[in-house]
Amino acid sequence: MKQLDLFLAFFRVGILGYGGGPSSIPLVHKEVVEKYKWMNDDEFADVLALGNTLPGPIATKMAGYIGYRVAGFTGMVNAVMATIVPTILLMIILLTSISSFKDLPWVAGMTKAVVPVVGVMLATLTWDFFKKSNETLGKVNAGLMVVGGLILMEVLNIHPAILILVLLILAIAKKDKTPKVENKIERGVG
Repeated sequence: MKQLDLFLAFFRVGILGYGGGPSSIPLVHKEVVEKYKWMNDDEFADVLALGNTLPGPIATKMAGYIGYRVAGFTGMVNAVMATIVPTILLMIILLTSISSFKDLPWVAGMTKAVVPVVGVMLATLTWDFFKKSNETLGKVNAGLMVVGGLILMEVLNIHPAILILVLLILAIAKKDKTPKVENKIERGVG
């Protein structure tokens, strides 16, 4: 049953993730966190952050990892195939037939109409992540990180992967310091 669920979840992501990898992320979240509950929001955010630091399309990386986590190697193959095969088949069908329809107004309008929907999906996911970061970092720190990240990416043109990698390194460094502090406190008390 897990294999069928994996296939259906990532098939929906692959077939409805119109507009590229970022538009697939809210769909993956919906399937993996909300519907099947294979991971929670924090785990999903970790997978998303790590996936963004690696090269390649985010949807297939997430499918591979989540499929492996849920059902091992066959789950990984199943989830990746469910993500990419439908779009490959659609590309073959559309590219062989679209040339005769591409000038029709409804075809051009279809592409334009999907963009705002993808924008709302991404904004909703962003708001969910921001609320979650408020809980863990506090409003001031979360707000500073949002503004800082926005300035670094949009004004200074720093690649998001570099920003994520630096934040991961800082988080690891901070985590390494935490047990030492606790040990000092325990020794001082005892």
